[in-house]
Amino acid sequence: MPKNLRNIAIVAHVDHGKTTLVDQLLKQCGFFRNNQVVPERILDNNDLEKERGITIMSKNTSIFYGDTKINIVDTPGHADFGGEVERIVKMVDGVLLLVDAYEGPMPQTRFVLKKALQAGLKPLVVINKIDRPDARPREVVDEVLELFIDLEADDKQLDFPVIYASAKAGYAKSSLDDPAVDMKPLLDAILKYIPAPEGNPDQPLQMVISSIDYDPYVGRIGIGKICQGQIHKGQEVVICNPQGKAEKVRVNTLYVFEGLKRTELEAAFAGEIVAVSGLEGINIGDTLCSPENIAPVDFVDIEEPTIAMNFVVNDSPFAGREGTYVTSRHLKERLMKELLSNVSLRVEELSPDTFKVSGRGELHLSILIETMRREGYEFTVTRPEVIMKEENGVLKEPIEKLFIEVPEEYVGTVIESCGRRKGELVNMTNKTGNIVKLEFLIPSRGLIGYRSEFLTETRGNGIMNHVFETYAPFKGEIPSRTRGALVASETGTAVAYGLYNAQERGDLFISPGTEVYEGMIVGENSRSGDITVNVCKKKHLTNTRASGSDDALRLVPPVEMSLEKCLEFINDDELLEVTPKSLRLRKTILDKTTRERKQKQKNKAS
Repeated sequence: MPKNLRNIAIVAHVDHGKTTLVDQLLKQCGFFRNNQVVPERILDNNDLEKERGITIMSKNTSIFYGDTKINIVDTPGHADFGGEVERIVKMVDGVLLLVDAYEGPMPQTRFVLKKALQAGLKPLVVINKIDRPDARPREVVDEVLELFIDLEADDKQLDFPVIYASAKAGYAKSSLDDPAVDMKPLLDAILKYIPAPEGNPDQPLQMVISSIDYDPYVGRIGIGKICQGQIHKGQEVVICNPQGKAEKVRVNTLYVFEGLKRTELEAAFAGEIVAVSGLEGINIGDTLCSPENIAPVDFVDIEEPTIAMNFVVNDSPFAGREGTYVTSRHLKERLMKELLSNVSLRVEELSPDTFKVSGRGELHLSILIETMRREGYEFTVTRPEVIMKEENGVLKEPIEKLFIEVPEEYVGTVIESCGRRKGELVNMTNKTGNIVKLEFLIPSRGLIGYRSEFLTETRGNGIMNHVFETYAPFKGEIPSRTRGALVASETGTAVAYGLYNAQERGDLFISPGTEVYEGMIVGENSRSGDITVNVCKKKHLTNTRASGSDDALRLVPPVEMSLEKCLEFINDDELLEVTPKSLRLRKTILDKTTRERKQKQKNKAS
């Protein structure tokens, strides 16, 4: 087994600098020309990743340091994409745990470290952003040690090495007193502390598929680590799993990762991370074996989804105007394709036109919706609902651990809001300055729609993170949206005069010139209960005009409704129409008379 190979994953809480660190390692190991203009966070190559500044899918790359090849997996930091972290633990032998030198261990730090320790991976702690003016690296190391103890790390794992770094400035140090030069101390630490992969290249082939990529020319590409044996281009292998799957296929092409590209090769040996194409029936968690020795490897358990929503074929009056893919067949094919690579997602067909899609959180599902609309899909979605469980006759719901950091003056408001949402305060500590850190146990239901309310309450000064904790008995009803909707009474084009009259009733979501249909939501009522408004109403022209009657009508700018805001806004009797060009909120029942009749029947029944 060659000792000049290392497989590591970079794990951390969101925004602690994982992708920036990979950028620096690639630069300093000579993967770019000296005069080459390299964009920031080069591995975040997806448009949504660039726009939001987050990593959504785990990525593979590699660098050469001396005569050693280091395979690196960059992982997401958001809890909603935790499945990306869970699935890659079979691919690596160690993790770089990145921790912000000011923030210290955060909720997702705990989650990713827990997964790494459970898999028995060797940790190397990197305290990043030590050049921040408010950095406190020594205290953060103590906090990381407390986290390791809290997660019941064994003695070997507790004796973790620490490197201090600034990924942005491009240097690392073994000690805080060392000079800031380059990333060499970190690369030396990887070679010294991260074990070389184990596995005998002379044994029969065993390779676990941890990731799936798709190429329009070669089809599905399986990515994983060769546990033992060797794999050759053109070799006949068996795709198998512990559930009894066994399918003979032939390896078309074999690749390894070198910098930002895949390099084709003839053969690879135990310990290497490779990509194989030509295996159409391959899925995450499958094992590639020699036909003479079919022995599937157990894959890690991926935590179950906690939130679901229905994806429905669009049936609004404007259906089919803006989308390329509008039928139930298109919708089903796209969702099934997503299942191939999105391990945390579940899809269930409720009817030919309706699919229940379950994920880890609102962000997880909203990224899927945004990706699909950019690809030309048109559909409607229902309000996100949490997934309940029944155990021994007791109804249980998912509970999240919510971490909030706010200035002192907002603490009372935040505690009151979380209390209304059935949140239970479990810890409260003062951080530096006047910042207070609050920890709550809160039902996942209570977090739906809370983020925008939280930002308003804290004037944008609060930070909130949450991570799934457990299932607990149902906490009772949580009050939903208290204000009603302004609903369009007819189909047409919104005009300034109609909007001017409607804005007295509440906040508008649309501007003049917007096409509307009966039953479409055009704003939020300032009171409870829905109101029907005519935003297409034009001013009647008369022969006589009073002085000043032709002055321009003053319209309040409409509220900008992003995808996340729309998902937070909708109620049980409402839908969100998603097209490549528009997001339209609407009532499930468009006709006013039918809607009111249904509401009366519902009130009588209750």
